Amino acid sequence: MFKPISRSMDLPGVELDADLRLPTNTRALVVFVHGSGSGRLSPRNQYVADVLAHRGLGSLLFDLLTEKEQRLDNLTGELRFDIPLLARRLIDVIDWAARDPQLRLLRIGLFGASTGAGAALVAAAERAQVVGAVVSRGGRTDLAGPALARVKAPTLQIVGAQDPVVFDLNCQSSRALRCEQRLEVVEGATHLFEEPGALETVARLAGEWFEKYLQSPHP
Repeated sequence: MFKPISRSMDLPGVELDADLRLPTNTRALVVFVHGSGSGRLSPRNQYVADVLAHRGLGSLLFDLLTEKEQRLDNLTGELRFDIPLLARRLIDVIDWAARDPQLRLLRIGLFGASTGAGAALVAAAERAQVVGAVVSRGGRTDLAGPALARVKAPTLQIVGAQDPVVFDLNCQSSRALRCEQRLEVVEGATHLFEEPGALETVARLAGEWFEKYLQSPHP
């Protein structure tokens, strides 16, 4: 395990808690964007962040929603599908990292899951000069809507073979994207990648993608 550092992020109108992993001499920071009621303490995201750290990739895991917003979402499920809200908050986090003395020189990647992947792609379109790569894990990338055509960052969509609805939606997103992209199907995996070896495959694919587009020298 790579021990994270707790940080508090002062954003416009809100303060959010975050866990930061910064391997020595890293040149990249992967910002995790969860969805569907998850948070920065998600065991799946924590595992992927540790794998990325061992590859020399930094990561920032944060709670997209305040405690009050999370309580509302737990009752109604409405905020997890509020892509404009989630994307705006993610953009604020990207801008915060650009101002932070410890993080401002790092290249930015986004790792989105479920509805968070839709927000990640909207943010990638809005911060096209900053976001260098995007990975989606079982993501509702279709929720990015018209923003898909404006994404410039190389985008990897990872979906389970036993997750047919999300697979079909990811195929639709592939047709809408105009950037370098790839769709990877993990055999035997369902939506949460809980099957033996499935999450390890996700972490490996994500690590290879981020290494290629964030750790390599600037073109």
